[in-house]
Amino acid sequence: MLGRRKIQVTDEELAEAKRRRRLLAASARRAFPGSTTCFNGSVAHGDANTPLTDVDLGVVLTMADAEPYSPGKKSALPLMEIVRDAIREDLGDEFPKLTIEVIGRRRAVLVRFGDPVTPGQAAFTADVMTAIPHPSGRGLYIANTRIADQWDRADPITHTRMVLQAINDTNVVFARAVRLLKHWNGTHSKPMCSWNIKALCLDCLDEPMPLINALQVFFTHAADQIDKGPTPDPAGVADPIPLNMSRADVHKRLCTARKYIDLAIEHEKAGRPSARSTRCIRFSRNSYRTQTALRRRPTASREPSPRAARAPPGWARHRARRPDPHPGLGRLTSCRSGTGPSQSGGPRSNGTPGHTSLTPSTTPNAATH
Repeated sequence: MLGRRKIQVTDEELAEAKRRRRLLAASARRAFPGSTTCFNGSVAHGDANTPLTDVDLGVVLTMADAEPYSPGKKSALPLMEIVRDAIREDLGDEFPKLTIEVIGRRRAVLVRFGDPVTPGQAAFTADVMTAIPHPSGRGLYIANTRIADQWDRADPITHTRMVLQAINDTNVVFARAVRLLKHWNGTHSKPMCSWNIKALCLDCLDEPMPLINALQVFFTHAADQIDKGPTPDPAGVADPIPLNMSRADVHKRLCTARKYIDLAIEHEKAGRPSARSTRCIRFSRNSYRTQTALRRRPTASREPSPRAARAPPGWARHRARRPDPHPGLGRLTSCRSGTGPSQSGGPRSNGTPGHTSLTPSTTPNAATH
């Protein structure tokens, strides 16, 4: 299916991302004997979309090695330089175009492999974070070179554990919903970061349900929560999650999306889906498919207007090409009812109005990521 291929990371790229992540983890552990590594981000959470932009991992120092570092003591910059040198030594031969950035990086060492996996796409990068245990035993101190203390509290290990548990509790619906919501977010000027989406999902998606219902639950909950204020850290350690635009603008986008999901469900319950629909929202995974049409009521029983009776033969097709009166969900995968998927955003040559389609990709169990 075109929509699935459009947002799904290929198996080859996912496998190579995991392989390179393992190489980086081995280098980081070699740089700091006795340390542990942790995986986080979209690959670890099982919700990576295409194009894959990066992989995320962290190295956590032992208490003894971490002693000179913390707020009020040394910054993470010396640790980042040690990781950089170890990665360059271990991976330089395999990746001749390897570049590693430390200066100017806020939280992590940026690794550019210079070796794309998928032709025509930029090579994904890697963020290697250096972290130290928090004295309280809850969470970590991670680098933040843009604040005076040079360190922030966070708990990416607990975050990953919570996400994987939610995926298991919802029979993978959580990961599929997050993947689709990230696609929606990216086509609406990214009002919030991906982690904000997941944090809100952790609050409201806790059992199996149809995917369209999961989206309805999310948009309802997210609109209510954003209207109240910033999203708190699910682990109860870090500061509230900031938005990428004003709270009012984010709330407006969430409410608009919720209205379209509600309307789709209403039409489906009323038994009005048809191949003649002018707008559809489609969710699918292999054999599972729910298709809901958003359209005006049938007009076959209406008497033709005097204008229509006098109109030349091409008038109806001209009317069909009028601007879309329902711009709600916006720039999403485009398809045509009854004729199969078309290229995103473009009208068919016959002038039939397009459907706005939200199509998630197949989401393997995140535990395998």
